[in-house]
Amino acid sequence: MNPILALIIANMIWGAASPVFKFALENIPPFTLAFVRFFLASIIFLPIAFSKWQDLTKKRFWEIFLVGFVGTFINIAFFFLGLQKTESINAPIIASSGPVFLYALSIIFLKEKPKTKVFLGMIISLMGVLVVILSPIFLDGKKIIYGQIEGNLFFLIATVGSVLGTVFAKDLMKKINVYMVTFLTFFISAIMFLPFMLGELRTWSIFQINTAGWVGIIFGVFFSSALAYYLYYYAMAKISAQEVGLFTYIDPVTAVVIAVPLLHEYPTSYFFIGTILVFVGIYIAEGRIHWHPIKLLISKIKEQKSKLQIKI
Repeated sequence: MNPILALIIANMIWGAASPVFKFALENIPPFTLAFVRFFLASIIFLPIAFSKWQDLTKKRFWEIFLVGFVGTFINIAFFFLGLQKTESINAPIIASSGPVFLYALSIIFLKEKPKTKVFLGMIISLMGVLVVILSPIFLDGKKIIYGQIEGNLFFLIATVGSVLGTVFAKDLMKKINVYMVTFLTFFISAIMFLPFMLGELRTWSIFQINTAGWVGIIFGVFFSSALAYYLYYYAMAKISAQEVGLFTYIDPVTAVVIAVPLLHEYPTSYFFIGTILVFVGIYIAEGRIHWHPIKLLISKIKEQKSKLQIKI
């Protein structure tokens, strides 16, 4: 599969994730949903991972453990906790600042070539994130909804975890196959969620699951985990970390399209202001936001056709 197409599909799924999971969390506790999601998804990947198993040194194992901890456990834990406190459409906007963080970290850890105007772009993008995070203050005046601000901050922590996971996984994918990394990161994160799930089961029973809970489990296991993570890791093994980050701006559009009918969440003026600042910052920092994913996909297809014609 073309890695650009893989990223488009993965980010459309993750864009839908915030409203779908918020809907599911009305019924099922966050860590229970997280455990079920990643444990079952790891089982899906187990057969193919086992067939392509590679011996792991202690160093490689701890690298995979680190990817699972920051890229999955930290990311999903704070993502779910944030969904319980604030609007789901805020999550992908805050996460869209990830390319700026990813850009900076890819230079530090992956030694990728730096670009100009990065600092200015990062400041503008972070201003946009702050507008979204602090929007409850502007919207509610003296009736500040602290829970919503806390939820938005949780989304920011989740974003940092996702970015760190991407940076750490990028180099790992060159040495360990994608199936093994996906299985192990899922299984490791599921084990991390287990103690928290056991605590939730003291006050919640599996027999309480309704339609919302099942939607979250099915979507989480088969789409947001198994399919999207596989496509994401597959693409990361094929293209640069900076290109991976460009596709996160698909997420907010998908989230709003689903959140409006499902949760009756509507974008505010501060949502749009924050969104504009985030993407202006990304454009200035990377200078590549004009490369829309669809255009990049078409470009890659034409490039492949050209190479094929030359071989013929």
